Amino acid sequence: MIKLAITGCWGRMGQFITELALKDKDFQIVALIESPSRTDVPLSMHGITIARDISAIKGADVLIDFTLPEPTMNNLAACLKYDVGIVIGTTGLSDAQRAEIAVASEKVAIVQSTNMSVGVNLVFGLLKKMGEALKAYNISITETHHIHKKDAPSGTAKTMAEVIENAAHKKVADIASVREGEVVGYHKVTFDSGVDTIEISHNAKTRGMFAEGALLAAKFIAKKDKGFFNMGEVLGMGQ
Repeated sequence: MIKLAITGCWGRMGQFITELALKDKDFQIVALIESPSRTDVPLSMHGITIARDISAIKGADVLIDFTLPEPTMNNLAACLKYDVGIVIGTTGLSDAQRAEIAVASEKVAIVQSTNMSVGVNLVFGLLKKMGEALKAYNISITETHHIHKKDAPSGTAKTMAEVIENAAHKKVADIASVREGEVVGYHKVTFDSGVDTIEISHNAKTRGMFAEGALLAAKFIAKKDKGFFNMGEVLGMGQ
C-alpha cells in the first residue's frame, strides 16, 4: 500500500484527490496538509487531521502537490529532506524553479506536468504529429479557465505551444487567455491555411480527471527511487 500525503488538501484539487484516494485500495493517506495562513480550514477532513506543517509528510512514500510555485518549492525541499517522491501539478513555475525540480530528481522520484489529464496528454501527442505535418499553417491557441486561476496563459497552453513549436520549428502565432465564470479548463488549437482550417479542442468537465491522473502518477513513482518523469511516461506514451 502506498503511503500518500496531499498538500493543499482543502483546495479544489486537494479535495478531489483526497476523495478519490480514499476509494482506492492502493493508497493509505498518512498526511493531509494545508497552509497555516488559511483560516477557513477545519481541523480534520474525512476523519483525518489536517496538519499545518510540511514535516507531516515524514514517513510518506509520495506527496501530491497542487498549490502555488513558492509553496511547491518549499514542499520539494521537504521531500528531499524526508526522502519522499513528489507529484507536482502546480502551474506557473519559473524556468529557475523547473531547473531546481530537475536537480532534485537526482535524489527523489518526481512527476511534473502542467496537466495530469490522460485526455490532454493524448492531445499533446496528436499536436506533435500535427506540428510535424502542418508546418506551413498559421497556428494559434485559445484557453479559457475560471476567474480564480492566477496564471495566464495556462500551463497546458504553454505546453501545447512548446510541443507544436518543437515539432514545426516555428512559433505559435498567438495564445489567447480568457477568464470567466467557473470554467474548469477549455483549450482549442487552430491550424489555419488558405485552403482549410483544422481545430483540436479539449474541454475539461470536472477536476476529477486531473485527480485521477495525479493518482496514476503517484502509483508510478512509488516504484521509483529517483528520476524526473512526465505524464507521457506515466501513461506509457514516452516523453
